Amino acid sequence: MKFWKILSNLLVVLEEIFPDWSDRFLSYKSLKQQLNLIYPKPTAACGDEPPPKRSKLSRADVADSSDRESKEEEEEEEEAEVTKEVNAAEFLKRLEEEIDKFNDFFVEKEEDYVIAWKELQDRIRQAKDSNEDLSEVGKKLVDLHGEMILLVIYSILNYTGLVKITKKHDKRSGALIRLPFIKGVLQEPFFRTDVVNKLAKECRTMLEDMFFKKELGEIQHLESTYVKLTSLALRVLNEIRAGSSTVNPLSLPPLQSNAAEELKSIPIVEQAAAK
Repeated sequence: MKFWKILSNLLVVLEEIFPDWSDRFLSYKSLKQQLNLIYPKPTAACGDEPPPKRSKLSRADVADSSDRESKEEEEEEEEAEVTKEVNAAEFLKRLEEEIDKFNDFFVEKEEDYVIAWKELQDRIRQAKDSNEDLSEVGKKLVDLHGEMILLVIYSILNYTGLVKITKKHDKRSGALIRLPFIKGVLQEPFFRTDVVNKLAKECRTMLEDMFFKKELGEIQHLESTYVKLTSLALRVLNEIRAGSSTVNPLSLPPLQSNAAEELKSIPIVEQAAAK
C-alpha cells in the first residue's frame, strides 16, 4: 500500500480523537501535487507521421545550421539547469516549512510531558496510602505513556515521509537533494527523541512497579484511548516499513525507543489495548 494511503488511514482516526495532531503530520499529498506541477511526467508524442524532409543545403549552410543548433542546445541546457535549481529551491523551502511545523509541535508536546510527568510523580508520593487516588494516577500514567510513544511514532512517520518525498523529487527532477537534506533532518529537534524516550521508560517502570504491587486495583481493566491509538500507529509504521523499497541507513530508522516493546511490556497496557 502507498505511503500516503497508509498514513491517511491513521490521520482519519486522529482527526476524530485528537484533532490537534492530525494537521501536524507531513503534508505528503500536497507536496506530491507540487512535484507533479513543477516536474510533469513526459507525455508520448502524438501521431505516427514522420518528420518533414529537409531540403538539400550547401556545406556552408549545413555548417551554419549546425552552429546555430549547437548554440540553441547550449542555451536550452543552461535554461533547464537554472529552472531545475529554482524548482529545487522552492521545493526545499516547502520542506523547511514542514520541518518547522514538526519542530514546533514536537517541542511543545515534549515540554508538556516533562511537566505532566513531574506532576504525576508528586501525586504518587502524596497518594501512597490511598488506593483510590493511586488508581486515578495510574489511569493518567497509562495515557501519558501512550501519548509519549505516539509522539515518538510521530517523529518516525514524518521522517519516513520526508525520505520518500525527497526520493520522488530526485527521481523526477534529476536534482540530488535527498542525501544532504536528510542528513540535516537527523539534527532537527523533532527527530531527537532522547528526552521522550527517557520519560516513557521512567513512566513504564513506574507502571510496572504499581501494577505488580497490586496497588492499582480497577486499573487492570482500564481502557486507554491513547494505547489503542498508539497500537494503530505502530501497525501503520510496520506496514510502511514492510512495503518500502527504500532500504538504506537514512531511509527507515529503527524504533529508537523500542515502542512496540514499550507497549507489550506493561500488562495493564496490554490488557487495555486488547479490548
